[in-house]
Amino acid sequence: MRVTKHEHAALVLTESGHTLVIDPGSFTSPLENLEGLVGIVLTHEHPDHWTPDHLNRLLEAHPGTPIYGPEGVKQAAAGFDIGVVHPGDTLDLAPFHLEFFGGEHAVIHASIPVIDNVGVLVNDALYYPGDSYAVPKHKKVALLAAPVGAPWLKIGDAIDFVLDVKPERVFATHDMTLSAAGKQMGDGRLTWAVEQNGGSFVDLKPGDSTDV
Repeated sequence: MRVTKHEHAALVLTESGHTLVIDPGSFTSPLENLEGLVGIVLTHEHPDHWTPDHLNRLLEAHPGTPIYGPEGVKQAAAGFDIGVVHPGDTLDLAPFHLEFFGGEHAVIHASIPVIDNVGVLVNDALYYPGDSYAVPKHKKVALLAAPVGAPWLKIGDAIDFVLDVKPERVFATHDMTLSAAGKQMGDGRLTWAVEQNGGSFVDLKPGDSTDV
């Protein structure tokens, strides 16, 4: 399976001529020339993880593509047909097998309501937590997409998240709010964290890919 990082939180997964899109949001450039789109996963309702424009564009190019997300996404994206998923659910969008974890967005501030959020494990290999530190318990993660910059994120918590997951490899995502210097510092912290359990850091910039 090939994993391509796009701006901010968007990921495009491809295998055997089929494609899965995760979290195409407001900081992400249009996703074009996709082959065999079988599904779209939205981890939560915040606009940096989905926009109507992205969904309309993808559905125009690939009519009937199913979209999945937690209950909060179904309410926020009322004009779209959203299949609701919950922590503990599994889903097969061949050739992709999905498992969902977590349930809640990380706390931003006590004054801001906590919303639904699901992390997703794809093909028992790639794990992306959305905006959370939900750990896929009892799962060995080959490649972790780890958030590195956000209003809710403290770098110490991001380090602990990588230490808890113990992935073989990690790359940084959720990073468009960071300066170049901030991104470099965050990458360095994630590198240290993954190396504590014998893993390695993969430096992916928007448009870069890695296989898992």
